[in-house]
Amino acid sequence: MAVPPHDWVGPALRRGNTVPGRSCIHRTGNPVRWLERERDAGAHLIGVELAEGATRLADLPIARRRTVVVLGHERTGIPESVLDVLDDVVEIPMVGRGASLNVAVSGSLVAYKLAGLV
Repeated sequence: MAVPPHDWVGPALRRGNTVPGRSCIHRTGNPVRWLERERDAGAHLIGVELAEGATRLADLPIARRRTVVVLGHERTGIPESVLDVLDDVVEIPMVGRGASLNVAVSGSLVAYKLAGLV
């Protein structure tokens, strides 16, 4: 998991870490620059967001190369500056009253789809 340098990240990870041992955490520094470096190294950058022109999850193809999946804050989403550097945006259509899923659930659904498991 790659995380930007926010003050709340450390405490949040400590509270949510229910797995003993070391977590796989990469400190990114500036997220836009980090994403640009990942793209330059050949990664495909996908954001999970409700956005104009987003690809429906059902239409997302299986990943054929290294892919970085960007998940935004549950309330505010992915910042515009980050959306601008992404190659694609995928949305998970909702039925009923809810407007969005928990970020962990969203990330899991996209990872399974990219892996060809659903």
